[in-house]
Amino acid sequence: MSVLGEFKTFAMRGNVIDLAVGVVIGAAFGKIVSSLVGDVVMPPLGLAIGGINFSDLGWIMRPAIGDKPAVVLAYGKFIQTIFDFTIIALAIFALVKGINSLTRPEPPAADAPAPPETPPDIKLLAEIRDLLKNQASAKP
Repeated sequence: MSVLGEFKTFAMRGNVIDLAVGVVIGAAFGKIVSSLVGDVVMPPLGLAIGGINFSDLGWIMRPAIGDKPAVVLAYGKFIQTIFDFTIIALAIFALVKGINSLTRPEPPAADAPAPPETPPDIKLLAEIRDLLKNQASAKP
């Protein structure tokens, strides 16, 4: 099989396509949650703590000099990212929990075949083994 044929077989397997769909939907979901956090959750939170916009928080380590930009430690963007992550994690947790509650475990099959009976020769060999073991342990 040629490399191109192997690649086609690999790319057309269901798992790869499912993964690609999951990545695209995950990216879109991430944008939705980022908008939820940035546009809905953070403005009231910033207002509640005194009108602070977290994205603007930072510490100027060196001011801008001439055409050199300022060196800023933007910890507000980090705080914003932590909020984004927390809300995304909670949303995914709720989604997975909901999906898990919808999928019920299949009941065990009532017509499950009984395990096959041990053949007589195997039973005889087991008895001989047990007798030899008992004789070996009985010897002083």
